[in-house]
Amino acid sequence: MNIIPVIICGGAGTRLWPVSREAFPKPLLKLADGQSLLQKTFLRAAKVANATEVVIVTNRDTYFLTKDECVDADADISKLGFILEPSARNTAAAIGVAAAVVRQEHGDDAIMLVMPADQLIEDEKAFGEAIVHAAKAAQEGRIVTFGIRPTAPETGYGYIEYESAPLPGADEVHKVVRFVEKPNLNVAQELVAGGRHLWNAGIFCFTAETMLKELEQYSPTVLDPALAAVAEAKRSESSDGYSIELNAAQFSRAEDISIDYAVMERSDNVNVVPCEMGWSDIGSWLSISELTAPDERGNRIHGEAMLHDVDNCFVRSEDGRLIGAVGVHDLIVVDTADALLIASRDRAQDVKQIVAKLKKLNHEAFRLHRTVHRPWGTYTVLEEGDRFKMKRIVVKPAAQLSLQMHHHRSEHWIVVSGCAEIVNGDQIISLQPNESTYIPAGHKHRLINPGVMDLVLIEVQCGEYLGEDDIVRFEDVYGRAPG
Repeated sequence: MNIIPVIICGGAGTRLWPVSREAFPKPLLKLADGQSLLQKTFLRAAKVANATEVVIVTNRDTYFLTKDECVDADADISKLGFILEPSARNTAAAIGVAAAVVRQEHGDDAIMLVMPADQLIEDEKAFGEAIVHAAKAAQEGRIVTFGIRPTAPETGYGYIEYESAPLPGADEVHKVVRFVEKPNLNVAQELVAGGRHLWNAGIFCFTAETMLKELEQYSPTVLDPALAAVAEAKRSESSDGYSIELNAAQFSRAEDISIDYAVMERSDNVNVVPCEMGWSDIGSWLSISELTAPDERGNRIHGEAMLHDVDNCFVRSEDGRLIGAVGVHDLIVVDTADALLIASRDRAQDVKQIVAKLKKLNHEAFRLHRTVHRPWGTYTVLEEGDRFKMKRIVVKPAAQLSLQMHHHRSEHWIVVSGCAEIVNGDQIISLQPNESTYIPAGHKHRLINPGVMDLVLIEVQCGEYLGEDDIVRFEDVYGRAPG
């Protein structure tokens, strides 16, 4: 069987703020072992039997960060394909474009294993066995979803009701009766007690042709724009795979709807494989905390913390800052460079309300961290005040910023380590550590790292307006310059 793992890498992860942000989504969140959720999913996908290619659907703005995570994971996979969404249109559109690309690359009968990038699966052997059962049913033209046998009356998951008798000739695959929305506690208790409901894992298996036909029947408002976005996409080849940048105008026409609503709840061709594979969707800080062993008082610590008379708390320090706590109980404390979360353990699901308020106020903390990732490296805002901003800029080896200009600010660049090649107006200069240059407002300029180690410099901006949107790009190797 030719199985193509497809990873859907998106979602703001608003319940995992302040680590998860719009420009640094939940799949990139690092766990205690140093691996991100995306890396774990990618490594899992690479182990799928006979898989030679993994396809990842992600946002255009997080493409380079996503690719870096996959490269760093060092999986044994020969080809990596990226489908780049110009905007978020939900899972139905993401799966629609993925099916169109897989059909284009591998034909109608190619089996797709679609997985979210932000889940954990501890028992990979059981997952592999479930994939075999699902793939056999998918070969027969069925849509198969993966259902998790519930261990508790969880109210944060959707449920799947299924027929007790398996399909003829398929002992582990059952017909889906209906999908149940996230229930309240009383309903969840009834569903678990009844024994015929599973948690909805959001993992699917089908052929490219089957999904495209289902979308054509039930959601043409998703399929037609998706096909057009792929047909008019910009494709780039690399030594290890390809990237497909979807046409923005066509993709924006796709209905914003989940695959559950678009197809799964409408089709009579949906089946389920019941699984027990140590699955978690890592939906809140409560589920993250459970990945860390508790101390004798039930506290779970990630990073450096000093506790006195503290019980049943989760404390996470992201940037090495020491956290002290005295006389508190049942709290979640998550500290980052620019934001601190303090929440009651039993209100972990409500962290998303903070993000909603930040977004309404257009506060940067819903979107960006103090350290911001770019295709060429990172920048960190060190200090900002009236008419000035200081940044630490790190440029990866052989990388370069765009040829650009600012209307409202001038910049001073001081090299800390590495070597810099700089275009400053009509000049091209080289700078070594402890050397600097001044770039007046209105000058075209570009920063290049010609070396084999990171280039680190301090940038001091001065001017009447210091927003990131005061930039005019003339040339850009990452495709961000107009036309």
